Order: sequence, then C-alpha cells, then structure tokens
Amino acid sequence: MVRTIKLFLSLFLILLSVNQIHAEDALELHGPVITDKSVRITWMINCHASEVPDSVFLRYNGSASLANEGEVWKYTKPVPFTQGHIDISNLSSLTSYVYQVGYQNDDGEYVWTKRSNFKTGIPWGITRFLLMVGALCLFIYGMKTMSEGIQASAGVRLRRALERMTKNRFKGVLSGFFLTGLLQSSSATTVMTVSFVNAGLITLTESAGIMMGANIGTTITGWLVSLLGFRVDISVYALIIFAFAIPLLLLKRYQSRSWSNAMIGFALLFMGLGFLKQTVPTLTQDSALVQSFLSYSNIPVLGTLMFVALGMIVTIIVQSSSTAFALTMTLCVSGVIPFEVAAAMVLGENIGTTATAEVAALVGNVHAKRSARIHTLFNVIGVAWMIFAMPFVLKAIGEFLPADPFANTDVGRQAATTGLAAFHTVFNTVNLLILIWFTPLLVKLASKTVRSKGVEDEEFRLEFIDTSIEISEISIIEAKRELSKFAELTKRMSGFVRSLLIQTDQKDQSPILKRIKKYEKITDRMEVEIAEYCRELSRRELSAAASENIRAILAISGELERVGDVFYQMSMVLEKKTTARIWFTPEQRDNIIEMFDLVDKAHAVMMANLSKEETEQVNMEKAEELEQKIDAFKETLRKDYMKKVERGSYNMRSGAIYSDLFSSLEKIGDHIHNVSEALSGEI
Repeated sequence: MVRTIKLFLSLFLILLSVNQIHAEDALELHGPVITDKSVRITWMINCHASEVPDSVFLRYNGSASLANEGEVWKYTKPVPFTQGHIDISNLSSLTSYVYQVGYQNDDGEYVWTKRSNFKTGIPWGITRFLLMVGALCLFIYGMKTMSEGIQASAGVRLRRALERMTKNRFKGVLSGFFLTGLLQSSSATTVMTVSFVNAGLITLTESAGIMMGANIGTTITGWLVSLLGFRVDISVYALIIFAFAIPLLLLKRYQSRSWSNAMIGFALLFMGLGFLKQTVPTLTQDSALVQSFLSYSNIPVLGTLMFVALGMIVTIIVQSSSTAFALTMTLCVSGVIPFEVAAAMVLGENIGTTATAEVAALVGNVHAKRSARIHTLFNVIGVAWMIFAMPFVLKAIGEFLPADPFANTDVGRQAATTGLAAFHTVFNTVNLLILIWFTPLLVKLASKTVRSKGVEDEEFRLEFIDTSIEISEISIIEAKRELSKFAELTKRMSGFVRSLLIQTDQKDQSPILKRIKKYEKITDRMEVEIAEYCRELSRRELSAAASENIRAILAISGELERVGDVFYQMSMVLEKKTTARIWFTPEQRDNIIEMFDLVDKAHAVMMANLSKEETEQVNMEKAEELEQKIDAFKETLRKDYMKKVERGSYNMRSGAIYSDLFSSLEKIGDHIHNVSEALSGEI
C-alpha cells in the first residue's frame, strides 16, 4: 500500500513538473530594455513548447523584494503574441520591479513565466547630470588616491628605478611602461620625464623611450576597467577591500598606511565606475543621439576625425586619459556610442594626454619643451596612420572576440569594451614598434619645431620641479636633484668670478658681471621656491626619513644661496677694483687663484656627495680635509698679509681688497662644508 502511494505521488509530481516546464518554456524572455522610467519586455516562441498562446500580458509589482502571491499586482492589457514585446511607462524612479509574463491556456488557466526583475533609473536632467559628474569625480579621486598610495609605499624602489631608467631608449621604454602601470598615470610619468630633461638629468633621446613606454603602460587601466568594471559587480568586492584596508590605515607604520590608501583608492575607482555606469543615459538604437553618431561615423575620414577631436577635448577637460577612456567605455557599454566611434575617441584621448606634458613644459627651458613635443609627435603621427588603418584593425580584433562588438546587443556591447582595450593596446604597441627606430628623427623634428631663444633658454632653472606630482618620496627625489643643479649654478659663478680676477678691461668684465648678477637673482629665487616646495610637502603625512630629508634640503638650499651671495659680493669688489684702477701684485693674484682651486675641489666633493642616495655614502672625510686646508691657507694668507702691512710692503687699497677676497673664499668653503654635513645628517 505504501509503495503504491509513493508511486502515485511520484507520477503526479512528474506530470506537474512537465506541465510547468512546458508552461514556462512556451515563452523565452530576453533581458528587459530599461530607459529611465520605462521598460520594454521582449520574448520569443519556443519551438518545443506544447502550446502557443494567441495573446500575452504582463503583471508587475514595484517592490524591492520578490512578490508574494498575496500581494497586489498591476496588469497590462493583452497584446498579440506576435508583437514580441510589451512596453511599460510612467514607472517610479530608482525602484526595483518584479514582473511575470503570462497567458491563458486552453483550459482557462493562467500560466506565468518565472519571476524576473529590473530597476528603473533617474530621468535625464540636472539631477542625473550632477550624479554623473559626481561619479566621474569619485573615479578620478580613486585613481589619484591609489596612485599616491602606491608611490608613497614604494618610494625607495621607485627612486632606484628612476635612476636606472635612462640608460638607453629601449630600457626607457620598459621603465616608462612599468612606472606608468604602477602609478596608473601616464601624465605623472610624462611630466616627471619632462622635468628630468629640463634639469639636464636625461637626454631627449632617453626621454623619448620613456614617453613611448608610458603610452603602453596606460593601457593597463583599460584592461582593468574592461575585465572588472563591466563584468563584475565591483561594489561588493570594494567593501571587502575596505575591510582589509581600514585596519591597515589605523596602524602607526607609515608603509602600512600608504598601502591602505592604495587599496582604498582602488576600491573607490571601481565604485565610481559603477556609479558612472548607472548614471550615463541609456539610449536605444532608434534614439536621435545614437542615430547622429551613426550618421557621422559613416563618413570615412571626416567622421573619424570628428570623434578623434571629441576624445581629445574630453581628455584635456578631465586631465586624465585613463578617466576619459573609462568614460568612453561606459558610453559604449550603455549603447550611447557604437564601437567604431568609441575607438576613434580612444585615438583622440592619446593626443589629449599630451596636453599635460606640454603645459608642464611651458615654464621649463627649451629642452623640456622639446621633450614634451616628442611625446606629442609620437601620438599625433600614430593617430594619423591609424585613422586609415582603423577599419581593418577593428575588424581583425572583432574576429577574436566571443561576440560581434559592432552589434547593439548586451553581449555585443560587453564584447566592445574588451575590443576597445585590445585596440588601445594594439595601437600603442604597434606605434612604438614602428617609431622607436625613428627616435633620432623625432628628436630632430622636435628641435626644429621648438627653436631655442639663445643661451638664456638653454640654461637650466628651478622650474623643472613639478608641483602636480604630490607624493613625498618622488617629490623629495626631484628636490634633491634640483639641489644638484643649484650647486652646479654656484660652480659656474665661481668660474665667472675667477675670470673677473684675470680680466682687467671693463668692457670684457661687463658681460661677466651681468651674468653673475643674473645668477645671484636665480639663486635667491631658487632658495625661496625650494623652501615653499618643502613646506608644502611637510604639510602631508611623511615618513621619518622623508622628514629628515626635507630638513636637510632646506638647510642645503640656504647654504647654497649664501654661496651665491658671497660670489656676487666678490664680483662687486672686483668691479670697484677695476673702476678705481687698483692692481694686484702677481703674488696676490696667484694666492687668490690657489684659494679658488681649493674651493673648487671642495665644491667638487660637495657635488659628489649630493649625488649619493644614502647618508652613509657621503664622503665627510674628504670634505673635512679640504675645509681644514682652506681654513689653514686662509690663516697663512692672513698672517702674511698682516706682516707685509706692518712693514708697509702692501698698497693699502689693494691689500684691503685682497684680504676681502681670500676671507670671502674661506666663507664659501665653510658653506660648502655645511652642505656635506647636512647631507650626512649632521643638522
């Protein structure tokens, strides 16, 4: 008896399930097409269905949770099955809806599909626009925070990488690629490179390789956005990232807090991308805006140029090619722009990103301007040939994708984001492989398009420090290198003053005096600007080592400025000497020149110490030895001078100037020694 009941129940359940399968499979639903406050539900007939309805209708419930049978449903009017879709309008904004499509079978029973859901958006207007801008700002802030956190946590390793990245153009390409991939900012890499060229630390040829590598490094962002941003609900994982990042933020260790900031920035970046995807207006194939894009895109070259210009303008406005690329991807996946239009905008974004380096070079010298121009030429030339090759390249990329990226379907638009990332990488890689062999030609072309204004334009100045790079470790490296240029400037002043000692004609001395005066003003400005730069850095959270470095930089810039002041004072004394026609004896001149030689040797040791990475590498023994020799020689000259004055062997007017000069050189020796002491940590 029990077996009979079990068998009967099993047969009943099987029949019930078969009937249910047939009922639900009669209609094959497609994903709803949502346009703000309206939705279109579409279906197709299942060839294996047991029955085909004449008409269908839809019921829906504006609830955040799945509807229960006892809840109130709203019903649409029946529509012919062959219509294939039902439209619902006047829905509430930002509301989750549950819906079912159904029909009445031959027995008069209602048969429903499985429950599905959708969520409406916000109608396009000022609120939606501000939400989109806010999402874009969150994306930019996340990228900035992540970049700063990575730079701060990897500061020492970055410093060593920067030292090694200028060996040749091929190593420069690899360095530019890895540095940009790590910092997630090609702008930071290119601006940094321009500043190094301006400082005379690398050549134009070496900078070209770094610029080219940076172009490939920036494509990593596109792959991250494509593979994670549009295929995974990253907001859930962002919360998990926060769960790991916030405890690190509470630790006292500087390195831990830096990595925490990098993780938080990564989470915010994708949260911003998620919000951006929700706030960008969703348009259909029939909308006027999409049709206008399609109409212009059909114009072979002119249409492409228009969208290249659009991508360039967007990048210049947001000041980030990665952000512009993410925005382009979002517009593409939302159906606002087709795949080929998005690809053209990506080309424009490659040109737009050169604006950052061009602006940074405006305050630099001719070398900095030429370095920025190489970057611009590299991208413009690449875009020029790709405009004609783009249809073939896009078609070839489409062959490797799982779906047609040109199709205006959900699957097609998802494939288009991968296609855009691949197109970005292919373009920059092929452009690099072609143009790297023409680097010398690019250098010549940049030199011709950026003419030098003469000797004044060739001189290196402080302006190479870039305030847009806001990370302490990188900024401190820049400031240290600026000190090396500062020291080189004072070394030149030493040579100028020495030549005044030899020149006795006022006409010959006049241009030298002008240069010394100009250099003295530059040293004054350099000290002020370095001090302001260091004060700005000190307002941020710094490691103990970074704080010590800033104190040393401030002390050194002060000492070097005083060296410049003393050389200027010596030039004024020598000018008065020539004007008053006061002459030195051969012995006096030889003694001053010998004193200059000692000071120059001390200067050379100081500059060698400035190039050292660690305080332990500073050669204090040699610095001490030369400082003692300068003091001893000055004392010898002073005693000899006093004896000859007592005997009346010296002309008092020339003797006073003579005494002033060797005493001034001894002061310079003291300042030079103080620089080495500051470098060794003795401040």
